[in-house]
Amino acid sequence: MAPSDGQTRRQVIGGIAGVAGAVAASALTPEQALAGGPDERPFRADTAGQRPTGRPNVLVILGDDLGWADLSSYGSPDIRTPHLDRLARDGVRFTNGYSAAAVCSPTRFALYTGRYPGRLRGGLSEPIARASELEGLPPGHPTLASLFKGAGYTTAMYGKWHCGFLPWFSPLRSGWDEFFGNFSGGLDYYSKVSHLGQHDLYEGEVPVESLDYYTDTVADRAAAFVRRAHRRPWLLNLNFTSPHWPWEAPGDRAVSAELTARLRAGESGALFHRDGGSLDTYRKMVENLDRAVGQVLTALRQTGQERDTVVVFASDNGGERFSHQWPLTGGKGGLEEGGIRVPTILRWPARVRPGQVSHEPVVTQDWTATLVELAGARPDPGHPFDGASLAGYLLRGEPAPERALFWRTKGNRALRLGRWKYFRGAGGSDTLYDLVADPREQANRARQQPDLVGALRSRWEAIDATLLRYP
Repeated sequence: MAPSDGQTRRQVIGGIAGVAGAVAASALTPEQALAGGPDERPFRADTAGQRPTGRPNVLVILGDDLGWADLSSYGSPDIRTPHLDRLARDGVRFTNGYSAAAVCSPTRFALYTGRYPGRLRGGLSEPIARASELEGLPPGHPTLASLFKGAGYTTAMYGKWHCGFLPWFSPLRSGWDEFFGNFSGGLDYYSKVSHLGQHDLYEGEVPVESLDYYTDTVADRAAAFVRRAHRRPWLLNLNFTSPHWPWEAPGDRAVSAELTARLRAGESGALFHRDGGSLDTYRKMVENLDRAVGQVLTALRQTGQERDTVVVFASDNGGERFSHQWPLTGGKGGLEEGGIRVPTILRWPARVRPGQVSHEPVVTQDWTATLVELAGARPDPGHPFDGASLAGYLLRGEPAPERALFWRTKGNRALRLGRWKYFRGAGGSDTLYDLVADPREQANRARQQPDLVGALRSRWEAIDATLLRYP
């Protein structure tokens, strides 16, 4: 590895040594990942600690289909993720972090609006799979970016949008000052052809060409953004497609060429890559994602912005075919824990102590409410958040917000309140699980606690009644 501009060889070697130390310190067993590792302290707000020099920068990083235990700091036995492990070591690792939905688009609606996906027609698509003027994030709806922009922030998005297609929808029409990335749910990592068989890489709303590996390209753009001379605080949404299908690791150009040829020949399902992939390919994809995140975090550190930048890392839903979910059951698309519980990390050196673990349940739209408060922005009263701000818990020593976490799909329902989870699968009956004692959801406690089941069912139905119906 050759030193880049501004780096000495000693700095490079020192950084590698530091990362190697983080690997040794952060590789947890599945049991430790759930309960807290030996080097982690239970979370406690630093009410008398440091203060930022001004309003923080905000960096929100999403992995795509990254499963609960795909990071070594969350119990992966085979995948090594030193940069993300270091991020967790330098901040707070959440053991009960959840995505707002079990697939891509609805979770992104929740992150950008702070609301349940089912409050908007586009959020009912699971996920958005075609261009339609009905399926997308309406340009007039307040978003994380528009609220930040109204508070004087520079806003940017790099990577996956997946909240509607041109000519009706785009990040530039929803509050982001600049966009470089893809509109669809998935694209080939080299050719940039989407699952729809169309070219899908844009600078703003203009198609652009790139034949480099997509994860690396997005990281390069994000790192360059961080290194700019910014006159205002900034919000950067960094949305990787890794480790989403197709199963292509860096260097797999022959696989890319084959899949792209099949797409262009009219094979509509080729990019789902059901006839390819392996555990080793998946490992390489996740480890490359980790290096890409590390590149952006290094830019923060080298530009002196690390201390006053809030970083939130999560996945948009649970893992897919090659993901490691143990001890959870289920995966992407379902409302079992493996479909919605995801690795979640927060770091803010100016206000939050390192080396901590939190077991409080948190969900995607909570981060919207939290970040808006931290930035000094104001929610739109006509579009109230469904998420609860965690700022009081993180910074002021207040108890975590008490509320139910709600999910639904066309065939499933789930609600978590405290340690209890109410769940009904497609065509099934009501079940009840104690997630503290039974995170694998194997001991149905519904018969022993019928009153609790009824109360949680009523709570779920009350929230559901306020949402749009599926078409």
